[in-house]
Amino acid sequence: QVQLIESGGGLVQAGDSLRLSCAASGRTFSWATMGWFRQAPGKEREFVAAITWTGASTYYADSVKGRFTISRDNAKNTMYLQMNSLKPEDTAVYYCAAGYGATTNRNDYVYWGQGTQATVSS
Repeated sequence: QVQLIESGGGLVQAGDSLRLSCAASGRTFSWATMGWFRQAPGKEREFVAAITWTGASTYYADSVKGRFTISRDNAKNTMYLQMNSLKPEDTAVYYCAAGYGATTNRNDYVYWGQGTQATVSS
């Protein structure tokens, strides 16, 4: 059974940092692009960041570029999202996802986690 499990969410103040983790089990995702998406209340799920299987290419939404950093450790089957200089508008449920050949389009991702809540107070 394939599982993606997110962790690291929480409640922080504006300007603080959080580090999200996504642990994969059930199969190796070393050959897959992995990504982060988020969904705020009343809004559609949106792309945040993605990283190819080698880590050679990364993609970011304009809203997080320069503040968030995506990385992965294939030996540990784990992906990370370092979020710095957080803003109240970053408040959302953050989901990790995996898909072969995927980039920024959520429809290209096949496997999804259950999400972790990140709340940024002003």
